[in-house]
Amino acid sequence: MSTRVEPAQEGLDIEDLEFAQGGFDGPGYGFGVADVNDGQVLRPINWNLLTAEEALLEWADLDAWVQWLRRTFGLPPSVVPPLWHRHDELVWELSALHTHWLNAYDPDGTPSGPIGWLRDFADARHRLREWVSSAGCRLDRDRPTRQTTWPGEAPPEASGEVEILDRHADFVRFVTEDIAARRRTRA
Repeated sequence: MSTRVEPAQEGLDIEDLEFAQGGFDGPGYGFGVADVNDGQVLRPINWNLLTAEEALLEWADLDAWVQWLRRTFGLPPSVVPPLWHRHDELVWELSALHTHWLNAYDPDGTPSGPIGWLRDFADARHRLREWVSSAGCRLDRDRPTRQTTWPGEAPPEASGEVEILDRHADFVRFVTEDIAARRRTRA
């Protein structure tokens, strides 16, 4: 399992991937295309270094897994809010948790891997609650993570709370913008 993009996947667009609104699609679902590269070593995801094509695959994969996670464990929006993808601290935590889950439940893994993941998941839920609380995320509203301005820095642009009307549409729009920005940076 890996998230390395094969040459045939270069130039992917968001239209090439299906972002399942339902997330988990039953037993055997692989949580997106990024996890199906069997035979490759699982690696941590560094969101800062992903190409546009790699990021597109990772976003689709992570979103499907987060949908599965929140439904399977009955997680409230105080742990995983609808617009989690708009908060870097939540993306990094959920991405690390996802990679850990893949490792813990790998068929070639240790039998004690799942209990280790569940223990670490309990710790992660506490961190997620703290970040969601400090960001002020709710089920129906979201706002950017608050940033502390250090002496000598310009204050960040003020942006207010937004009403969440369609989480899935917001996710697709967010990923589209992220992919476009990555492509501009690479060019």
